[in-house]
Amino acid sequence: MTHPIEPVSYEALYAAHHGEVLRLCRLLLSNHHEAEEAAQDVFLKMYQKYQEMNQAEPMRWKPWLVRVSVNACRDRRRSGWWKWWRVSGEEYQEANYPTTGKTPEEMLLGRETQGRIWRAFQELSARQQEVFVLRHIDELPTEEVAEMLGITSGSVKRYLFRAVHHLRRVLGDRR
Repeated sequence: MTHPIEPVSYEALYAAHHGEVLRLCRLLLSNHHEAEEAAQDVFLKMYQKYQEMNQAEPMRWKPWLVRVSVNACRDRRRSGWWKWWRVSGEEYQEANYPTTGKTPEEMLLGRETQGRIWRAFQELSARQQEVFVLRHIDELPTEEVAEMLGITSGSVKRYLFRAVHHLRRVLGDRR
């Protein structure tokens, strides 16, 4: 598998990956303030890694950033205050984060469906959420997801199967 050449300066790396890291953290934490703080932690770690590494050796930053982002989100979810905060946490609203192509009318029509999907997604285990986001939202191959999360391809498939099965059961299979 060939991977695109990564930018060489820290600023270029930040610009190239900031949106992806922030979106991943928003999905896993369901709070944009927490996601921004987690992303900031990730990019601080990236800066430290960038300073330590030998610039002559190429680095595949995307898998590293995904792994560090997922771990940062896990750390936030493990903290004692997270459980307290999570009870009153805000629902992730895609409409709050502008995208290209959708009109306000289209966004309004899908709000109820979006809420149902989001509630069903939140019922998944943390690992199922991670695998589902990386495989179906980021559209990464199973092997890459396994590498990024430090699990086997079989485990990725098992978590994904269970996540999809749960979502279909809760939302109704509409194939």
